[in-house]
Amino acid sequence: MDGQVKSKNSLLALLKSSSPSSSSLSYSSFYSSSNSSSSCTIENDIHDFSPVQTGSKASHEVEQCSHVAENEAIEDMGMRFFNDIFGHGGIIMEWKDVEKRFNLVAWTGNGPEPVVSWSEFGFCIGLGMQTSSPELARELLRALRGCKEWKSDITKTELHNFLLRMNDDSFNSRMQLFFDMCNRNMDGRITETDIKQTILLTASINKLSVTRDEAEDYAALIMESVDNKNKGYIEICEMETLFKGSLLKAHTPMKLGSILQQSEDHEEEEQERMSKMEVLFRTYWRRCWVVIVWLIGCFGLFGWKFDQYRNRSGFEVMGYCLPTAKGAAETLKFNMALILLPVCRNTITWLRKDPRLNYVLPFNDNINFHKLIAGGIVVGVILHGGTHLTCDFPRIIDSDKSIFRQTIAAGFGYHQPTYMEILATTEVASGIGMVVLMAIAFSLATKWPRRRSPVLPLSLRRVTGYNTFWYSHHLFVLVYVLLIVHSMFLFLTDKWIEKTTWMYIAFPVLLYAGERVFRAIRSGSYEVDVMKASLYPGKVLHLKMQKPEGFKYRSGMYIFIQCPQISPFQWHPFSLTSGPQDEYLSVHIRTLGDWSYHIYALFQEAVLSGLQGCPKLYIDGPYGSASQDHVKYDILVLIGLGIGATPFISILKDVANGVQTAQQSDHRMQLNKESIKSLFILGYKRTKLL
Repeated sequence: MDGQVKSKNSLLALLKSSSPSSSSLSYSSFYSSSNSSSSCTIENDIHDFSPVQTGSKASHEVEQCSHVAENEAIEDMGMRFFNDIFGHGGIIMEWKDVEKRFNLVAWTGNGPEPVVSWSEFGFCIGLGMQTSSPELARELLRALRGCKEWKSDITKTELHNFLLRMNDDSFNSRMQLFFDMCNRNMDGRITETDIKQTILLTASINKLSVTRDEAEDYAALIMESVDNKNKGYIEICEMETLFKGSLLKAHTPMKLGSILQQSEDHEEEEQERMSKMEVLFRTYWRRCWVVIVWLIGCFGLFGWKFDQYRNRSGFEVMGYCLPTAKGAAETLKFNMALILLPVCRNTITWLRKDPRLNYVLPFNDNINFHKLIAGGIVVGVILHGGTHLTCDFPRIIDSDKSIFRQTIAAGFGYHQPTYMEILATTEVASGIGMVVLMAIAFSLATKWPRRRSPVLPLSLRRVTGYNTFWYSHHLFVLVYVLLIVHSMFLFLTDKWIEKTTWMYIAFPVLLYAGERVFRAIRSGSYEVDVMKASLYPGKVLHLKMQKPEGFKYRSGMYIFIQCPQISPFQWHPFSLTSGPQDEYLSVHIRTLGDWSYHIYALFQEAVLSGLQGCPKLYIDGPYGSASQDHVKYDILVLIGLGIGATPFISILKDVANGVQTAQQSDHRMQLNKESIKSLFILGYKRTKLL
């Protein structure tokens, strides 16, 4: 025990020593140092202990004081290390001086720019004149380069960038540089060995006498103090927390009692920090497992069909081109069926009500999954159609007539066709038609055409936009018709049981068609009367509508709105800004596109002219969204910019109504049986919404 206390005392003296001439390490010199106000405060508080405190209680309090002093000394180590190198009167010179020294030792290397050897780095920045430790220059260069192969020649441009980094006095920059200097393996983790080497380097800079055994003891104490989770290493987030605490204490002196109280509170409230891998896992595990299952399905179907056609007679004529094209065709059937499911909005809203399914399935990423499947279809089309057009068909045409008759002649009526004859068949013509229609729909669904980006030529901007995207996407009806036709006239496939396309797409197509019919019927019965229309700055339209009978929703949900005066076919989604307990529905619409400009103009005319009647509106919904899951969490952080804050209006109303209801019923505040402990709102005021 005495040895451990002595070792701790020596560590405190080492880390607090700032005089270059210091040659001894003593506990008393640490407490008498005038460089640290916190140490003086601790000393005074220790001396102020009542003399009647004896035994274990007094010893415990003294040990607490020593522990606080130890933590503060550890926190000061990195900041003093910075000051020794980069601080006031430090070793970093102006660029003109550094450039002058560079020119003295520069030589022409293999490139057009002069270079200096990496060993001259310390001389160039003036490090060699003010310290006798050449290790510092080497470690600094290694940290600046950030890679294991750092021993290479230095160009003037690179040296100038290094100087800018070293002269950057921001906390994050110095924190990162110090961490990189300690992290010798460049793996983002500082081990006890790294700390030991840093202590030896710090002692060398300050001309302190520290043995390797002492450095090992000091490193072990630092790890014991900082590595609370006993991971065996320190990450940058832990070091940042340590040093930020040191900076806070430097500007806010505290008495020992306050320090100890805050330390106890911090220990009680501290939550375990998650590693980057754990954060990524918690964020993306739902998406990952769904994507992995989808990929396994695609590759499994491809392999199954590939192996099947590798053992057929057509393989002798077309080789591996045939099983490759057929394998890709099988994945296309799978994806053409799957792509409809993420856009079945009613089904998804119904499924996400089940907490178990909502936990394992990322319903919030339904559109992203829809896009991912579309990407898989593009790959399948290129592989299937490209292999047929560039490999299979030419081999059929050029194959030996005897082999052709013995293998696949029956599939072509015992006539070896020409390339144009193959293209004119129902199978190929329907396939090409599908590719053309999908190319149009896919191209107009990309970001630039859909949002009418300014980077597009003016002629294209006139024919693109959301309306074009919406209408072109309905070409999928013709695509599925052609897909059925294509599947009924397959090359080299006569058995109906092998024509499985209808088996893949039957359920998704019926489900989607049923949804569209249901939505059409429901929206027809949801004609709403506009109770009030308000115009806000920034061209924001606020609509307060009558709530249809039996219309139930949760905060964070959205609805689709149709205005027959603009178009009887266009439905646009908007977040509900009314609370579930309100007797009305409200939305906020900002003018960002053609449809929103039109509806804003219609209601602007009605409001300014004082007309009694407002344009007729139909609604469809409600549908679930990510923000409706807020009831699952104890702490809410709502971040919204401009009109993007609209979903939070409904959530805030729901929270307020829940609080009011709980107060009236004299119960503990609960929202949907979930207790919200903290609510943070981060927003950017762009227009008035409430």
